[in-house]
Amino acid sequence: MKTTLKTCLMAITTASVLGLGAASQAADLAAIQKSDTIRIAVANEIPYGYMDLNGQAKGVGPDVATHIAHALGIKNIEWTTTSFGSLIPGLQANRYDMVAAEMAILPQRCEQVLFSEPDSSYGEGLLVAKGNPKNLHDYASFKDSGNKIAIMAGADQLEMLQALKVPADQIVTISSNADAISTVSTGRADGYAATSLTVSQLAHKGKEKVEAAADFKDPVVDGSPVRSWGGFTFAKDSTALRDAVNTELAKFKKTDDWKKIMTGYGFSAEDASQSFERSTAQLCKG
Repeated sequence: MKTTLKTCLMAITTASVLGLGAASQAADLAAIQKSDTIRIAVANEIPYGYMDLNGQAKGVGPDVATHIAHALGIKNIEWTTTSFGSLIPGLQANRYDMVAAEMAILPQRCEQVLFSEPDSSYGEGLLVAKGNPKNLHDYASFKDSGNKIAIMAGADQLEMLQALKVPADQIVTISSNADAISTVSTGRADGYAATSLTVSQLAHKGKEKVEAAADFKDPVVDGSPVRSWGGFTFAKDSTALRDAVNTELAKFKKTDDWKKIMTGYGFSAEDASQSFERSTAQLCKG
């Protein structure tokens, strides 16, 4: 789930040329509170952040972000849906003030944007064709099998696969999770790498054609099983907004309402507990 540094530098340069540097003050906390409106983006990923059929923002990120916005005295939220790979460039170009996509907090992303403290934690999963005809149960097996594995553009599963030395010509990039079911069921790829929650949702939606790989083994990178910590994301100059969100997030995570949001979207008690086990400073250091 990563945007390249080159792309981000291009976005910054474009913003400067267009004179958007001054406009970035719109992401300032005081300005947002005065306007009573905050602009928040999601990437249409269930259950992290998405728009339902009625045009309502749903998911862990939007539900928690809505509570925080109201706690900060901000009544109105303007929601934007975009591709995952466009979230960071969009922040840098001032198209929105905040991202509520439960984006994994990674060192290379910390160089480009600001993150809140973790709001969630989640493991990995693998979507396969119905019946799992290739008998796939982990990412590592793709290294020597010749099978193809799909990932979403901008997803951090790319770095996992690279660390596991899966050849580049066996990695299929798709634009969104919505394409995963057809990609796997038609054989364009033999599996789709995503978080366990995403895989579970896709398997349920496409249950006639695909399923979640049973007995899945989390990828082990640098000697440790991979687990992600998701947080809210802000432009580099939005420190006051990020700090205010952190203050309210810390309060909210102590409540039963926060726990209900987590469990309501399929996060386990372990996922919720793990969200307290790492700080953003630790995650940004790697």
